[in-house]
Amino acid sequence: MTRELTCIVCPKGCQITVELDESKRVLSVNGHTCKRGEEYANTECTAPRRTITTTVAVAGGGVVPVKTDKTVPKELMLDCMTLINRARVDRGTPLGAVVIENILDTGANVVTTKSVK
Repeated sequence: MTRELTCIVCPKGCQITVELDESKRVLSVNGHTCKRGEEYANTECTAPRRTITTTVAVAGGGVVPVKTDKTVPKELMLDCMTLINRARVDRGTPLGAVVIENILDTGANVVTTKSVK
C-alpha cells in the first residue's frame, strides 16, 4: 500500500510517498528533504499525533486560548476535548498556566497561550 503525505514539519511542504506493508509497517519513505520529514512520515503512518489548540471558558464570561504543550495520540483527541470543554479558568490566570495536567496520561499538559485579564 502507498500513502501520499504533505510534510507539515517545515514550510517547504515536501510531498512524501510512504510504502507500507499489509500490517501497515513502513517499508520506505521517499520525497523528504530532511530527517525530520522522514520522522514525520513514519509517525503519521504508524502512530499519528497532534497538538490540540482550542479555548477554555473563563469564569465570569469569555474564553482563553489553550494548547497542549506536547502532541497527543490522534485517537485521543475527542476524549481530550471532552475534558478540555469542562475546564474553567479564573480571571488573572497567567500565560503558560497549566489548565489540565497530564491529560489522559499522555504526558501533555493543557496550557494557556494568553493571560486572562
